[in-house]
Amino acid sequence: MSSIDLVIDQEKQTVESGTTGTTWYEQRREVVALMIDGTPRDLFTEFEEGMTVEAITIDSPAGLDILRHSATHVLAQAVQDTFPDVNLGIGPFITDGFYYDFGNIDSVTPELMRELEKKMKRIVKEGQSFVRRVISEDEARVELADQPYKLELVTTKGSGAEGASVEVGGHELTMYDNVRRDGTVAWKDLCRGPHLPNTRLIGNGFALTKASAAYWKGDQSGDHLQRIYGTAWASKDDLVAYQERIKEAERRDHRRLGAELDLFSFPEEIGPGLVVFHPKGGILRHEIEKYVIERHEQFGFDFVHTPEISKGGLFHTSGHLPYYADTMFPPMQVDEERDEEGNITKAGQEYYLKAMNCPMHNLIFRSRGRSYRELPARFFEMGHDYRYEKSGVVHGLTRMRGFTQDDSHTYCTPEQAGEEIRSQINFFLSILEAFGLNDFYLELSTRDEDGKKKDKFIGSDEDWANATKALEDACSATGLQLVPDPGGAAFYGPKVSVQVKDAIGRTWQMSTIQYDFNQPERFDLEYTAADGSRQRPVMIHSAKLGSVERFIGVLTEHYAGAFPAWLAPVQVKIVPVAEAFADYVDQVAAKLKAEGIRVEVDHSDDRFGKKIRNASKEKVPFTLIAGGEDVEAGAVSFRFRDGSQDNGVAIDDAVARIVNHVRRRNNSDLFAEQD
Repeated sequence: MSSIDLVIDQEKQTVESGTTGTTWYEQRREVVALMIDGTPRDLFTEFEEGMTVEAITIDSPAGLDILRHSATHVLAQAVQDTFPDVNLGIGPFITDGFYYDFGNIDSVTPELMRELEKKMKRIVKEGQSFVRRVISEDEARVELADQPYKLELVTTKGSGAEGASVEVGGHELTMYDNVRRDGTVAWKDLCRGPHLPNTRLIGNGFALTKASAAYWKGDQSGDHLQRIYGTAWASKDDLVAYQERIKEAERRDHRRLGAELDLFSFPEEIGPGLVVFHPKGGILRHEIEKYVIERHEQFGFDFVHTPEISKGGLFHTSGHLPYYADTMFPPMQVDEERDEEGNITKAGQEYYLKAMNCPMHNLIFRSRGRSYRELPARFFEMGHDYRYEKSGVVHGLTRMRGFTQDDSHTYCTPEQAGEEIRSQINFFLSILEAFGLNDFYLELSTRDEDGKKKDKFIGSDEDWANATKALEDACSATGLQLVPDPGGAAFYGPKVSVQVKDAIGRTWQMSTIQYDFNQPERFDLEYTAADGSRQRPVMIHSAKLGSVERFIGVLTEHYAGAFPAWLAPVQVKIVPVAEAFADYVDQVAAKLKAEGIRVEVDHSDDRFGKKIRNASKEKVPFTLIAGGEDVEAGAVSFRFRDGSQDNGVAIDDAVARIVNHVRRRNNSDLFAEQD
């Protein structure tokens, strides 16, 4: 038999012709698919001359994607067994799970979910094989004659349908048959693949999680569908761990904590995606903004302020219209004048709520002549912006229609850009660390190069290459992990974002920095160079927190509402053991307030035990207790959030400990020696 040469798992190998991944990895049960020349393929794929092959294990990111997509087929098979006339939609894998859309089925109830999960378990246990076969468009139309959504995908090659890449794509159409051990086909679906070798490998690490309404191709004017979500993991233990993380995330949900701690609310009377901060939330917000403003002052930013509404022409100049039109609120027609007969004598103008601050900062830079000696010029604003997020995606403080950006724009020479970007990235990280966020990596978003979305981006290839190189070099200097994000750039230039992990391991996008070579050209921005010539500056966009509201949401969940003392709306709660000690605790409170500490004294009629429980529920960092012995000794007793106590601390010492702890912006609950 002839042989072929290829690379397998980074080693040169010579194997017999006809060797497949199934035979090569038969002793490694954790290998469920292949990465061939950078593309995931089924394990049964036959090796060919010159291939580069890598094993995909079931617990790897690529393996989990394949596992989850295989689970969608099992789900769809179970649904079609229950509803034979179902119209099958799209079933992609998503972060930590999968979903499948179905038409012409009953509303999905908890009872139905349980029934479907039982059927899925039976299918998994059967060990049905996932068998790939190539079909022509004509053959597909025959096989899918009773499936209108699948037929549409065949005709349109998946265009306009989110998640359709799992169904169609590439140069050929493929069908996957679920084949029983006796060789009969149990079920089939149009699919690009790859899949696990068989359903048994799905194991018992899966569960259906929820159901929701959906629309075909995400179009609200289209057909109404039922979407069923699930999750799948490499083992039962991994599933249980995930479920515990979800429960913990629910306990930390900022919307729930915001209500419980009286921080903020989202009144229906105002509208979706719009928040009001209550007094305690207002204090939290103020402390965050105060610190960020202070740090910008230290870094050398100049403060500016711009209006929240502008003529539409400004956003045409910047390029945000029409590129950004879908996410901006509709325009308002104003300044129109009519005569007594109702005839228009002066045409009105379109005004927009601003969705970004950069166009207005450009006008500030352009308002007078600029010299190279002034550069870099750094403008900073707590800008109030508005974006028309669809009501279905609005989510508490983390996805809003009205928000505040700690937004800055730096204008510098091309020679200054690299160092400016490096220093600002370090600036970002130091701010995040100050709030107790210190587990992060960087993500570099570049333009789409394959032509699918290339028209979204403006500017020359050379400009994009130079801008991308400047950001890459700056990221490398930090020593942090850099993850590529092809196609994720803003339309005017590449960007770097800081991805932060919270206390329970979730990743959030925080700080961003963007290199912009387009807007200086669009706004005709210039500075006088050392040789007297007029030159274009480089423009650098950056936001440290992203948006203040979203940052508060993330911080609330990170700390589960138990904010560090320097941020806590109430830093000290004082509880007298009995009413007789009311005057004494008021004197202690006065000493703390004189030092700028936020104090509440519980003079309620509640019993002492309930007062302590209330302080705990309110997640106050320091509860001070005063009873008879404390009064006699001129002292107080500390009770910390972890339940520990420090008794009989002299009043002046207690005040000094709290004041030093707060002023040092210590993110720990307990006093450090230096406090």
